[in-house]
Amino acid sequence: MPDVAYAESRFRAAEIDHRYGPNVHLLDDPLALSLLGRACSPDTGQPDVGRLVHTLYEMLARTVLAAEFPRGRVDLPTRMVAYHQEAVYRGVAIARSTKAVTVGIARAGTMPSQVVYELMNEVLDPALVRQDHLFMSRQTNAAGEVIGATWHDAKIGRDVDGRIVMFPDPMGATGSSMVSAVTYYTTQLEGRPAKCIALHLIVTPEYVRRVHEAHPNLVVYALRLDRGLSTTRALAAAPGELPEEERGLNDVHYIVPGAGGVGEILNNAWV
Repeated sequence: MPDVAYAESRFRAAEIDHRYGPNVHLLDDPLALSLLGRACSPDTGQPDVGRLVHTLYEMLARTVLAAEFPRGRVDLPTRMVAYHQEAVYRGVAIARSTKAVTVGIARAGTMPSQVVYELMNEVLDPALVRQDHLFMSRQTNAAGEVIGATWHDAKIGRDVDGRIVMFPDPMGATGSSMVSAVTYYTTQLEGRPAKCIALHLIVTPEYVRRVHEAHPNLVVYALRLDRGLSTTRALAAAPGELPEEERGLNDVHYIVPGAGGVGEILNNAWV
């Protein structure tokens, strides 16, 4: 007899209040914010920053899988079944038959994507899990402003039909790279993804506006919203309430407060 307590799952991630719409999830997680604060500190370098980002993506990925992936009914015998025929967990779990892809966007997204890939292999049928790789960089003008994203290379499986496609990329700054990646996955490959999900440590108001202008159905998860250059009025209001007064990017499109160049810091490569 199934236990009614586990007949369905009502899991929802804890989130801060905002006005960006239902596809944006700004998590309310004090533990993650504590670790993220350390990761962003000028006093934190390798190997500490690598361990912190790895832990933060483990936490973020667990939340996203629990909240966004399909659930199914399972009947799982335990070791006690040798003594009691009732020793079977009958209830809800993430559907193991879910097809998924994680996309590593070099440089900063390489390690986060590997973390997501490993977790999905634990939870889903590994035969249905894939990791793709994109190599792109910011395209800037003479003033140092980001005007787009340049692709250098890619290793991508062709089939995305019915798959959940994950884009783990620490900094959601201008949105140029994410818009380019999601556009490719939704228009240039075989089939249509079931869902596209971006996983970030930090996002800006500018990023949220840009990606949802291009891809309103993109689901965005972030541990923190940075809008440090906003007006006093905007900072006193709910995020998204005064969009014209919100700003999280400086003149050369780095995030404030932000974390500096995360790709550079993670790889100790300052080019």
